[in-house]
Amino acid sequence: MKTKYPPKPKKFSGKQKEKKTLRQAAFSHISPIVQRKCMAVLLLMFLFNAALVGRILGLSAVTIRNYWRTYKQGGVEELEKLGYKGSKSDLEDYAGSIEEAFEKDPPHTISEGVSRVEKLTGIKRSLKSIRIFLKRLNFRYRKVAAIPAKADIGKQAEFLVSFLYPCLREARNGLRTVLFLDAAHFVHGSFLGSLWSKIRVFVKAPSGRRRLNVLGAVNAITKQLHVLSNETYINSQVLCDFLKDIAQIYVEQPITIVLDNARYQRCKLVQAYAESLNIQLLFLPSYSPNLNIIERVWKFIKKKSLNSRYYETFFDFRMAILKAVESCNNEWEDELTSLLTLNFQTFSTTTHLLPAFDEQSIEENLRFG
Repeated sequence: MKTKYPPKPKKFSGKQKEKKTLRQAAFSHISPIVQRKCMAVLLLMFLFNAALVGRILGLSAVTIRNYWRTYKQGGVEELEKLGYKGSKSDLEDYAGSIEEAFEKDPPHTISEGVSRVEKLTGIKRSLKSIRIFLKRLNFRYRKVAAIPAKADIGKQAEFLVSFLYPCLREARNGLRTVLFLDAAHFVHGSFLGSLWSKIRVFVKAPSGRRRLNVLGAVNAITKQLHVLSNETYINSQVLCDFLKDIAQIYVEQPITIVLDNARYQRCKLVQAYAESLNIQLLFLPSYSPNLNIIERVWKFIKKKSLNSRYYETFFDFRMAILKAVESCNNEWEDELTSLLTLNFQTFSTTTHLLPAFDEQSIEENLRFG
């Protein structure tokens, strides 16, 4: 004979879909309080006894029933409402003045922040309290970045809108090849970085000043990297040889090469030779490394092959760099594609990024400039 179970109390019953939703929230919600509420309601749907569920979770039967009533009123969304706002900090009355002072002159450490808050308000708080308070005001401990002091924001915006974006649109539509060109000079020395380690790691610093010069060009659309390297100098003649190689690779479309204003790149020899190869040289505004995406490539190569590594001989040093360059077109292709988006950082604010090249962004850039 089949065992007869007592009928399920209708008071605490739930549908399978409701149980699935509660189960997901009980195990994956960001708030542990909401997790506990959902678990209580879920157990109640299976055990049908508020007192028993309360004993399992260490809560009273009254609390379990309150959770159930809240759930019936609005489901999981209602359970997610915590309602606890906490006590008001004495510093809230001074939030505006603290925010204004710290935006003008950001503190270097939390200890400095504690001292300055006390001077501004007369209220002394612990390091932890000031850290939490500053986070409420959207302050974060951020790494400072360098910008060229002589960069002209207006000229950069005009260059993007009037020259670079039109070329990139043609490249995206398959009507032109656009490459970003620059040279990097890797000196055989120590390149420090960060590691996951139990103790601080010391990297040997090799002696000597030998360097590897790498002249590179990266395709704006395909992200293909082309390089020419030597151990002497990068000059106008070397650049002409490199332009010849580029012209032989991209023979079916007009070529535009974006580059900076280095003397050997802007000389008459290079410009005349580029014209003979039907290559347009698009010179960046002065002090605008932020508009040349190949700068990101050099930083990427240093991170992948040089940072926190020791190469005893220059030969090993050179081979590590050239192997990294080769890997950019193979195993690291996806990483490089993600890195070389056509979003260009500007210096109007430290957080503003000019959007990519589309019609709407051009209007925004015009207003920005």
